Amino acid sequence: MIVRAKAPLRISFCGGGTDVSPYPEERGGVVLSATVDKYAYASLRPRPDEEIHITSLDYDLTRSYPAGKRLSADGELDLVKGVLNHFQFEAGQALPCGCDIFLHSDAPPGSGLGSSSTMVTTLCGVVAEWLRVPLTPYEIAELTYKVERIDLGIAGGRQDQYAATFGGFNFMEFHADHTVVNPLRLRPDTRNELEYALLLCYTGATRLSAHIVENQTRSYRAGNAEVVASLDRMKALTLEMKALLLRDRIREFGERLHLAWEAKKHLDSGISTAQIDALYGIARREGAVGGKILGAGGGGFLLVQAPFERKHRVARALEAEGGTIVPFAFEERGLQTWVTQE
Repeated sequence: MIVRAKAPLRISFCGGGTDVSPYPEERGGVVLSATVDKYAYASLRPRPDEEIHITSLDYDLTRSYPAGKRLSADGELDLVKGVLNHFQFEAGQALPCGCDIFLHSDAPPGSGLGSSSTMVTTLCGVVAEWLRVPLTPYEIAELTYKVERIDLGIAGGRQDQYAATFGGFNFMEFHADHTVVNPLRLRPDTRNELEYALLLCYTGATRLSAHIVENQTRSYRAGNAEVVASLDRMKALTLEMKALLLRDRIREFGERLHLAWEAKKHLDSGISTAQIDALYGIARREGAVGGKILGAGGGGFLLVQAPFERKHRVARALEAEGGTIVPFAFEERGLQTWVTQE
């Protein structure tokens, strides 16, 4: 028997940063995002002994640990250790035996598509399926947040965990004591037109998003007026962009995407780089309506929206500058788990 799980990566259009504590608890955060057909995968195969063997293709690592013992976070495969520790010691779900766990993702860590949080979501799903622990989507998302942000202390927000678990286009609201995921019922024409207008460009650079998030959080806690105003501006733009999507106004959506990027850059000096500025400037000169770097910033994927008659010129110019255009499509499904026989 092999238990498998996969969860989709996401594109965050606007609001990222307002989901990072303590902003949502104090002012309420909102995020508009959509999942795409890039995934984090996990396979789990029970073993006849008490060993846990973990292989990560993304990090080119294979490690072995004893089942039934708390695993220490030491910088290697900590996300897996956090999930296993939760089920064994906090949820009281003793592993029936050892297991082999194999992990890989369609995007590298630090790419801005939420790959780390999506991998934790996938891990929670595959272990819960193996142990037959019934969890609702909200419980999976909150568990993923707890493991990553609280147990392991990795700085970041809440949007990635909910996007990966629920899938699809969502307007998410983050409050002090609860989160609400509002699926957007877009017309198929709207979804197709937006997908056709967007380009996903890999900059070739990855980054540790936690450092940028930590700087942003320190600035917000210190009452930095520019950071507070930028977060408030992004929240207002997120509401506008949701309304524009629901009314099929795609070009205006792209124009707000540009404004959102301008606001996001004021959160921390590390969000943009000379390379990102150069790529985005080229895209704009070739006719792009708007765009932004995905995730916390500093590298990863650049999202660009362009009119159909200019899209090919934008793509060609970005590739000439060293970017890599990555095809994608929107994905409506969230976390999926299944069992197969060898």
